[in-house]
Amino acid sequence: MQFSSYIICGTPRSGSTLLCTMLTETRVAGRPHSYFRQQDIAEWAQEWGVEPARDPDDVRFDRDYVAAMRRVGTDDTGTFGLRLMWVSVAEASRRLDNIAGDRADITARLEETFGPTLYIHLSRLDKVAQAVSLIRAQQSGLWHRNSDGTVLEGEETQRPVAYDGEHIGRVVKELEEDDACWADFFKSRSIDPLRLTYETMSADPQLALSKVLSALGKDPELAKAVRVGTAKLADGTSSEWTARFRKESGRLA
Repeated sequence: MQFSSYIICGTPRSGSTLLCTMLTETRVAGRPHSYFRQQDIAEWAQEWGVEPARDPDDVRFDRDYVAAMRRVGTDDTGTFGLRLMWVSVAEASRRLDNIAGDRADITARLEETFGPTLYIHLSRLDKVAQAVSLIRAQQSGLWHRNSDGTVLEGEETQRPVAYDGEHIGRVVKELEEDDACWADFFKSRSIDPLRLTYETMSADPQLALSKVLSALGKDPELAKAVRVGTAKLADGTSSEWTARFRKESGRLA
């Protein structure tokens, strides 16, 4: 099948920013981002010159916003890219249904809007390390660094962080539930996504990128020239928190 769009279906701190950055760098696979993240929609709309919504169900706003999203996410490459966390699925479905004027399964709406879609399931096997990474980002205000060490996303001056085992446990459960929801999403719709993991992607980012390009019908050799644009944030504190939680909870991963 020839795909005109793809959706990176993930959970926070699963390596999606690295994958999105590298796909953008290829210049043949659009500009994927979390365009349906509810907290960012007003900011995106302002950046794109979309007139603010008059109310939560403003059809005109949703239509103009999605049209701008399609243009920006495609970026003159012919392929639209989207990152979609499970928490944003309902938001995407609501807005696309609002434009259509009735309700339908979100996969049908996405294909109507963006064309034949490749689903990429990006997960992280080590949920404890994933939860630690997410909590540290939330506490410190630092979400991502560029490969040269400069801040890509977040605050220049980091806030203090503190270990909280109960919080880690709650986040681990939430991440497991989100992954289970994605698994059910694919199974119930007979979708066989391209599956990637944080662990294998971290070990060989270019190989992961080449798999996505190949699935999209693009030249996988382009991956060899794409630099790794983000730096790992995990450090000694991350390792200490992870080991401590595992010892306290008796959980290995």
